[in-house]
Amino acid sequence: MTDSAAETPTEADDLWTTVDALHTWLDSGRPAGRGHETLLLRILKLSEEVGETAQAVIGATGQNPRKGTTHTWEHVQAELCDVAITALVALRTLTPEAQDVFTHHLTRVARRSLRRPLP
Repeated sequence: MTDSAAETPTEADDLWTTVDALHTWLDSGRPAGRGHETLLLRILKLSEEVGETAQAVIGATGQNPRKGTTHTWEHVQAELCDVAITALVALRTLTPEAQDVFTHHLTRVARRSLRRPLP
């Protein structure tokens, strides 16, 4: 993907169109022949993003006496978004049917948790 506005996802784009575009962009920048390793590294990237979220929470609450308050709750929100994006791109790397897999799983979790039928 280039930096042109025509190829850059916008707020109006569908979530999964953007996830596919990010997946394609990441694939275009990686060395050839790393198939399974690429998937594993994208899944491991989640740990990094979760760690950054934890760091932001610690910083927002001032829990490190040496550093004090170093983050805001807006930083935490951004880090949580990074976790979600990274997870969706990792899922897309695992399967081209990521949208269907996610929707099916979300429906199962919602039905089980909410104990009522969904539309």
